[in-house]
Amino acid sequence: MAELHLVHLFFAFLAGLCELGSGLGILYTVSASFLVGRFFTRPTVAPDDFPPVTVVKPLHGDEWHLLEHLTSFVEQDYPGPVQYLFGVHDERDPAIKAVDTLRARFPDKNIRLVADARLYGPNRKIANLVNMLDRAEHDVLCFADSDVRVNPSYLRHIVGALQQPGVGLVTSAYRGLNAPGFWPRVSSALTNYHFLPGVVTGLSIGRARPCFGQTIAMTRATLQGIGGLAQFAHHLAEDYAIGEAVRRSGLSVAIPPFVVHHACVEGTFMQVFEHELRWSRTIRAADRMGHLGSILMHPLPLALLAVLFASGNPFACAMAVLSLIVRVALIWQTDRATGERCSGLLWLPFWDVLQLAIYVGSFCSSRVLWRDHRFDVDEDGLLTPSVKSEPP
Repeated sequence: MAELHLVHLFFAFLAGLCELGSGLGILYTVSASFLVGRFFTRPTVAPDDFPPVTVVKPLHGDEWHLLEHLTSFVEQDYPGPVQYLFGVHDERDPAIKAVDTLRARFPDKNIRLVADARLYGPNRKIANLVNMLDRAEHDVLCFADSDVRVNPSYLRHIVGALQQPGVGLVTSAYRGLNAPGFWPRVSSALTNYHFLPGVVTGLSIGRARPCFGQTIAMTRATLQGIGGLAQFAHHLAEDYAIGEAVRRSGLSVAIPPFVVHHACVEGTFMQVFEHELRWSRTIRAADRMGHLGSILMHPLPLALLAVLFASGNPFACAMAVLSLIVRVALIWQTDRATGERCSGLLWLPFWDVLQLAIYVGSFCSSRVLWRDHRFDVDEDGLLTPSVKSEPP
């Protein structure tokens, strides 16, 4: 009987702990709904003039809708000169076909391809960027991933923000753009309704210091002032490290009030799990305390655990219902603020439970999978090849 009593007390303690976490998470979610709406209603800043820009895009493989994503950068409503630099490590890379198509479709555009196999560390994206920089013709540099799609006003907004006093780097918040299928929709939902509101909330309260590798714009002088890109070739979160280097130089990182779109193409559960786990471990490496505090972003699964531990206690059930309501409200507000529309809302409990599982898993190992290579991540966020890494 004494043992049963102790077990009952233990489960009651766990239920109370989950109820507390869920209650705080509900408060966070309500606050995030308000802050997301306020963040994206801020006006963008128009450029004072239109300096020449070099768009630098590392490529790897024939990705989903690659041509459409690249075209969105070429079709910019920007009156200044724009050079487009595309880089690959292998001159036989299938992505080159998309660049050839772009050249044929836009013969008046300044499009150049760089094929260079040199590496400077395990971060191949950084190596690709470094290999292209010698061919950059202009002093305003815009680094953008291959799987990003932007609106025609993107360069105007970026340049306008970069011209503000004290700004050394401009990056962009992003939403997921899902490929067809169930699992890409799940991946997109995790980005749109966990990651994006969390970033906006962190920015609004002064807690987050992000820099997103999807798009980064800076001047050549700023890049040279922080020592160039090659120094980040061993970083998992090279984007965060670049942002911190700019901040240490005395300049600020600006995030204008609009989103770009990042392709979500993970077609299986394991691909979604591995991808999100890498991102979660990236955030943990960059901001350990912030990552620890993000437990409050999971009110619904915490409430469901409370229901389980409390054997259906009415209070725990009420917390679960309330947490579901505020999560739906956050999704609605996020879509409204960014001009998007949610699909598959009935899967919300599954999204949230999966996100909590990924969060817990991020503490269990420092190993990540990145483009079919496995790496270990040390306490400084640096990559070292795993002994179990597949050969290139």
